Amino acid sequence: MDKFDCIIIGAGPAGVAAALILVRKGLTVAVFERGEYPGSKNLFGGVLYSTILNKLIPEFYNEAPVERHITKRRYSILSKNSEMAIEFDFEDFNHPPFNNSFTVLRAKFDRWFAQKAEDSGAVIFTETVVDDFIYDNGKVAGVRARREGGDVYADVVICAEGANSLLTEKAGLKKKLLPHQMITAVKEVVSLPKEVIEDRFNLSNNEGMALEFFGEAVKGMIGSGFIYTNKDSLSVGVGCPISVMKEKNIKTNDLLESFKSHPVVKKLLRGGKTEEISAKMIPELGYKNLPKFIADGLLIVGDAAGFVNPSLYREGTNMAMYSGMMAAETILEAKEKGDFSERGLQGYTERLKDSFVMKDLERYGDVPEKMSEMPQLFKEYPDTILKLAEGYFTISDLSKEEMHRQAWKGFKDNVSMWKFILDMYKARKAIL
Repeated sequence: MDKFDCIIIGAGPAGVAAALILVRKGLTVAVFERGEYPGSKNLFGGVLYSTILNKLIPEFYNEAPVERHITKRRYSILSKNSEMAIEFDFEDFNHPPFNNSFTVLRAKFDRWFAQKAEDSGAVIFTETVVDDFIYDNGKVAGVRARREGGDVYADVVICAEGANSLLTEKAGLKKKLLPHQMITAVKEVVSLPKEVIEDRFNLSNNEGMALEFFGEAVKGMIGSGFIYTNKDSLSVGVGCPISVMKEKNIKTNDLLESFKSHPVVKKLLRGGKTEEISAKMIPELGYKNLPKFIADGLLIVGDAAGFVNPSLYREGTNMAMYSGMMAAETILEAKEKGDFSERGLQGYTERLKDSFVMKDLERYGDVPEKMSEMPQLFKEYPDTILKLAEGYFTISDLSKEEMHRQAWKGFKDNVSMWKFILDMYKARKAIL
């Protein structure tokens, strides 16, 4: 009978972080990964936040396959053919540890990170699906894997299988997710020469830029489009709640093509070649809908636990790694006591409660729900604000005073000023 101290389901950032800590302390660890290799099925079109990773592997950026460190951020509102944007450029982020913010390609990064765990002693089984848990008197005692000798046992199991965590549902720790609680995202990797990227986005010395687009970027729906600069490619994509996509009867691929064809975006992508396309689901459960994190012999980490900050920070990897770290520390504590019951694993919940993970989720976790109550933020207001700005900058034979008067009249004809001010206050309070 195969027996390990710990089994981890999923070789993403959360699972590998836990594995790395446990094997360094001498525990035997098996990691089951569905993909051909760690990272082959993993996707994100965002920024790797690395405060936790830098604790696990100090100055990891000197050896890890990171693409660029983020020094510039740009937030844009698009109408049908116009843009209004705010851009930030931070020179202080151009020095180690680079504000702990990097673009990465998960197929490369996850493979490197998992290799670190393997080199330390973890056993990673790839191309292996876990169908269910094995129970012993109500306690999770192992997993039933879809491979030869598929029943594998352990003192404790960490579920790190990602957003669509069917095993967490099977264990009764999480309800089946509703369409409004999941973002569907589609991303392309578009290749461009390094010199072109640096010239087009005004970058140098491996600086990187994160761009996020709202409004017409996703046809005025709740959600956004994005572009992230890699060394010699761009990560380009869109993401919206599944419920909104179904309501509008829009396919993600069609939405992506619409985003790429917008005049502003098209200029940024010109000359690029699409190398790959992939899709992902992102949990946005809301703080009040987070699952239970522990059961007898079981802990839930990362996306499976809903640990994603849905605000402008778009923070997931940092939360995932931290939850993996806290799960590992809890298991080490439980092993000393010889108690892997729910009570013995309670330290995981306590560690999370006092962490930035739960504090940020409490602060920002309900942003999507609050934004959905104000759909005008994504269509009506962007179009009207850009029309107002266009009126201000239009040159004609009218006086500037008359042009401004007409511009404001057009704005007030379409938007209630008091409602606009109130909505802006609510939005600021929700996302900042």
